[in-house]
Order: sequence, then structure tokens, then C-alpha cells
Amino acid sequence: MAREAASVDQKFRRRAMVREQLRAKGIEDEAVLDAMGRVKRHEFVQEALQAQAYSDNALPIGYGQTISQPFVVAKMSSLLRVEPGMRVLEIGTGSGYQAAVLAEMGAEVFSVERIKPLYHDALKRLNAMRYFGVKLRLAAGVLGWPEEAPFDRILVTAGGEELPRSLLDQLGEEGLMLLPLKVPGGGQRLFRLQRRGDRIGKQDVGEAHFVPLVEEQA
Repeated sequence: MAREAASVDQKFRRRAMVREQLRAKGIEDEAVLDAMGRVKRHEFVQEALQAQAYSDNALPIGYGQTISQPFVVAKMSSLLRVEPGMRVLEIGTGSGYQAAVLAEMGAEVFSVERIKPLYHDALKRLNAMRYFGVKLRLAAGVLGWPEEAPFDRILVTAGGEELPRSLLDQLGEEGLMLLPLKVPGGGQRLFRLQRRGDRIGKQDVGEAHFVPLVEEQA
């Protein structure tokens, strides 16, 4: 009975998160809202932090990494314009939460993580939750996953100095890439890039706060 009550409580908190943190703050993409209403965010954090899982905060997952706050995940998922059946490359698996949201939206997800314990934890967690449409790779993020390219969408969840050419080369025709980049004067901005043939359009879509993109091998 206690487990059932806890499950019902978390479901209530998840619905409140969607209503009060996402929809109320301007997220209108119903596919994103539906996906985040289904993904059990509390399963992606340590047990001691599960009571805070549906608060509008980033939470630590170890090794200097965090699970992004729900609004950031919703915003990035919406900006990525994911449609069912798309192949999405994610750089920075972390806990696996963003990958699960993309999978719930119908994407085939290829996610790369450079930190070995996080990779193994995410692999175990996603398999246990039956997200079999998410494939994980242990590697440096800037390498991407060239064997599976091209991708319809690429999502980078760490901020670098400049656009990694190795990732851009893996973006398919008419593909979108979303990534944070450092800007002059300090700080980061989130940019959305779209490929149209040999041309790449670049759009600034707002302020960003992500961990640094590390280039060495995992």
C-alpha cells in the first residue's frame, strides 16, 4: 500500500510540474508536455532527492553533473522540433532523463556519455524502464556517433567554445542542432542551427547554463 501511495503521489507531482512549471511558463508543444507527463523523473535521481524530483530545479547526479530543471528540458525538447520516427543524437546522457523524454516523443535516440559510471547507471536505468529505443555509447561527446549518422536532430547538453565540426558533419539534410556556446564577455547562449544543403542557419534562442563540453576521450 505504501508503494502504491508513493506512486500516486509522484504522479500527482508530475502532473503539477507540467501544469505549473511548463504550461504556465509558456511551453505549448503538446508532444513535449505529454512526454514529460509520462516520464518518471524521480527514477532518474538518487533516492534521497526524489522528494525534490518535480521541483523546478537542476539536481546533482554525481561527478559534477546535474539533471537539468524540467523547464530547460521542456524548452530544449520543444526547440528541437522532434517528430516520431526521427533519429536524434544526444551529447551528454547524464541520468538519461532527456533521452527518455525524446523517446516518449517517438524518437530513436542515440546518446553519448563520456563518464563511465553515469553511462552504466543510465544504461541500467533506461533498460529497467523499458526505453529500448534509446541506444547508449561510452565516448567523448565531440566524437558523436559517426557510424549511425546522419541524424535528423542533434542535441548537445554541454557548452563549448565553438561549434564542433565533427558533430555538424553528422547532421542530416534539413537537420536541426541545438547547443549552448560560450559568448564574448562570458556566459553561454543557446543556439539552434539548421542545415539547408551546404548552408547552415544559426539562431540565438536564449541564455543557457550548462556544464563545459569536454573533448578528451572517455
